[in-house]
Amino acid sequence: MDMNAFFSRPALMLSAAVVMGALLGLPATKSFAAGEPVASVNGIEITESDLKAAEEELGGAVAQMPEAERRTYLLDFLINMTLIVNAAEAAEFGQGDGFEARMKFLRNRVLMQATLDSEAEKGVNEEAAREFYDDAIAQADTQFEFSARHILLETEEKALEVLEEVNGGADFAEMAKEHSTGPSGPSGGDLGAFRTGQMVPEFEAAAFALEPGQVSEPVQTQFGWHIIKLEEKTELPPPPFEEVEEQISELLRQRARSAFLEGLREGAEIERSDQPEGEAGQQ
Repeated sequence: MDMNAFFSRPALMLSAAVVMGALLGLPATKSFAAGEPVASVNGIEITESDLKAAEEELGGAVAQMPEAERRTYLLDFLINMTLIVNAAEAAEFGQGDGFEARMKFLRNRVLMQATLDSEAEKGVNEEAAREFYDDAIAQADTQFEFSARHILLETEEKALEVLEEVNGGADFAEMAKEHSTGPSGPSGGDLGAFRTGQMVPEFEAAAFALEPGQVSEPVQTQFGWHIIKLEEKTELPPPPFEEVEEQISELLRQRARSAFLEGLREGAEIERSDQPEGEAGQQ
């Protein structure tokens, strides 16, 4: 069962006015300190800190909600959860080795994530991001955008015949309309603009080797035989720093997490009993 869907059923959802008014007798607009109670369920307090923790845990499920709606949802979620947890404890569901092992895992996962998040932010700042950006730009190959036409034919023999006519002065676009078997034929073989990775490799290599105005020899791909005419070749400027800053920052966070973990593993004695004899030992 989808627990988010379960908790959001209308029968289980209480309005913010009912929750705040009936349980606390306070207006919905009141602000609360971190540890201050915002509701109680059978004498069990739900605090502002609990709301914050629920918001962080549910993440994307509530991120797009308006603030007032999000607060209502989270508070109702915690009220419903408290009621169900009370019932579960009364039924002694929270006992046994399996439950303890799962609780240990969940606690460790929260600690792990909090530590990794903390380490990730240590090396992330604008200076580090700009240094990464400058290095990447210096090492990157120049990128181009191409526009081209092509004539797609079923056999090499037919492609050579058409190419001979093109080389003899026949208009390329008209030849494409007359002979091309591809969907771009009626538009004179016009493929529009494309960049690296947007065409099949054989076609791309042949097109990128041309200069504007040049026509290729027949090129075979999985679709047939192509005659390619490069129309335009434009050098693309690198993306501005502001456009890629967040992606760079996230990459720096990932590197910081990895470096932190590698440092811990290098200094640790790790033994595994799940490996064949002779292979177990320090990892």
